[in-house]
Amino acid sequence: MTAPQTEWEVRCELAGLYRLMSHLKMTDLIDTHITARVPGEQNHFLINRYGVLFNEMKASDLVKIDAAGRVVERDPDPVRHRVNVAGFVIHSAVHLAREDMQWVIHVHTASSSAVSAQEDGLLPISQHALRFYERLAYHDYEGIALDTDERERLIRDLGPHKAMMLRNHGVLVGAPSAAEAFSLIYFLEQACRIQISAMSGNARLRVPTPAVCEKTAKQFDSPGECDVIELAWQAALRLIGDQATEYRS
Repeated sequence: MTAPQTEWEVRCELAGLYRLMSHLKMTDLIDTHITARVPGEQNHFLINRYGVLFNEMKASDLVKIDAAGRVVERDPDPVRHRVNVAGFVIHSAVHLAREDMQWVIHVHTASSSAVSAQEDGLLPISQHALRFYERLAYHDYEGIALDTDERERLIRDLGPHKAMMLRNHGVLVGAPSAAEAFSLIYFLEQACRIQISAMSGNARLRVPTPAVCEKTAKQFDSPGECDVIELAWQAALRLIGDQATEYRS
């Protein structure tokens, strides 16, 4: 059995995930967030210090907050604990409602935002997209996520799924581990990019049968995929291996 992670281990892994997202160009300057639950602490989470770019993130830049987005441990320097409270509205809803979602990633890349604005949403036209066949939630746009009362509707729409398309906005995924959260956001982003490319030529799209779509989705759900997800995560971290000493500081 794997030993529980310490807070510092989670901090290092979260900082690495921020850097990896930057390496893959899945950022929006200082907006969008990745959050992780603090091990052994009820309703305490780690979020990026507001103003730090994803490619600059260090373990020590992450700020510990509570479920309301309030800083738990304040630094004497107020700049060191600056957080975007509004940015945590979506994350707090997911973390509080879903104990299995220890890690939550929310992005609005060009491709995911474009697909979120299409009436039919994500189409089952690629192997990447079939991972989410009948397993992707949708939440209608209500404006910038500043209102805490939107959390109830967001969770209702999320249901049992691990991934959700935020209409006219972007996407969100959540998982028990950094490895699975990264796997989900990577596949979802690739599926959106493929869809935009496939539709750009205005050609007829070929869609597999519902039976094949469901079969493929179940293959992605199989227990053996856990090992693949971990292997892919470790491989992805090697893309930023030269930054490891810095982001672990």
